Amino acid sequence: MRIGFIGIGNMGWPMAANLVAKGFDVAVADVDPARTARFAAEVGGRAAADAADAAKGADAIVAILPTSKQVATVAAAVKPVLAQGTLFIDMTSGQPGATRTIAADLAAAGITMLDCPVSGGVPRAKTGELAIMAGGETAELDRAEPILRAMGTSIHRCGGIGAGQAMKALNNLVSAGGFLIGIEALLIGQQFGLDPALMVDVLNASTGMNNSTQKKFKQFVLSRRFDSGFGLDLMVKDLSIALEVGRDQGVPTPFAALCREMWAAAAKSLGPGEDHTGVAKLPEHLAGTTLGGGNRG
Repeated sequence: MRIGFIGIGNMGWPMAANLVAKGFDVAVADVDPARTARFAAEVGGRAAADAADAAKGADAIVAILPTSKQVATVAAAVKPVLAQGTLFIDMTSGQPGATRTIAADLAAAGITMLDCPVSGGVPRAKTGELAIMAGGETAELDRAEPILRAMGTSIHRCGGIGAGQAMKALNNLVSAGGFLIGIEALLIGQQFGLDPALMVDVLNASTGMNNSTQKKFKQFVLSRRFDSGFGLDLMVKDLSIALEVGRDQGVPTPFAALCREMWAAAAKSLGPGEDHTGVAKLPEHLAGTTLGGGNRG
């Protein structure tokens, strides 16, 4: 099967590499041509000149991009060269409403769109063990299953088009809330005299355990590495989508709104290019102390 893969960033590169490893004929395209050339040299597949070039002769398009705006641009670029019946699998953490608009436009040309955002970060992208939240028609998801199975081990069919992206945004809302409250707890404990690393161990053996206590606090915050591979700006985008879904459904979201504002404030304060685990620096600043580093005076 021939696949045009659009977007080989932190997540896209290992995802496309797994498709190559599983025997798919992959053409990659990215805004950085040097990156596509390096991918072809190091991993395999073909370095395409642009999205339309990658789409020529493809049975399916896989796109993982920063926002739905970029997805719309790519969809418009590839639509003229795609045959009827081609799958357009959008793995971006996008906006469900925008995705439905793009899907309707592609459907008019006989192209089926699915939304299949992922969770698990760069480590699980590398091992092909991503969780995939899929939206679309059952028959089309059946067609996409072999492609998705090459990148993920847990595929959840969430509903119609846009449902996968709604689920992804809500998942990240829960994750973001757990991260912030955990950091505040560590700061309280440190000021009391508890060792933050010990606190993480206790949380992981107790009911306070969550993904952040297990996979982020020691690895990226207490280590001061802040390099998980997922940007702070992208988390803010996902939280904004979650609130947008809530507004559209008429659901009051006071805690979610506060959570989003905290993350947005951190992004504004810390500036562009910050890893999402760097959000810990905002509650540290408010507390006047650094985890593991004592008072800043």
